[in-house]
Amino acid sequence: MEKLNIDYTAVAINTGGRKGHVRTDDGKLDFDVSMPKEIGGDGEKTNPEQFFAAAYASCFGGALGAVAGKTSLKDSEIKAKVHLGNYGPGSFGLAVDIEVKIPQAESLEHAQKLVEAAHEVCPYSKATRGNIEVNVKAVE
Repeated sequence: MEKLNIDYTAVAINTGGRKGHVRTDDGKLDFDVSMPKEIGGDGEKTNPEQFFAAAYASCFGGALGAVAGKTSLKDSEIKAKVHLGNYGPGSFGLAVDIEVKIPQAESLEHAQKLVEAAHEVCPYSKATRGNIEVNVKAVE
């Protein structure tokens, strides 16, 4: 494995798991979490899958900016859908679908090439590659 030269470290602390509290060491995030209704929770608060979706969408947007070249990303939108599921009793997992709108792209095919290039360089995509299913798609 290639050695990472660390430029930044984010620190988050959770107490109480999925029915608890999470905060960052700098205090910029500080709130309660709960389980989604779909898996037996009250759904009243945010959850880890929403954190992951927000983070992945933001990171992917940065990667898209890095590969866009002369293509304007004005009005572009990255939607990350993080799916929580299971492989059987007691074996849980995630899958991700990323849908990207690039209105300023020459064509849908061109937008798809940009999306695939962003997927190659995005740190979240690199971290998940080979571990979970991630589908990336340019959409109109």
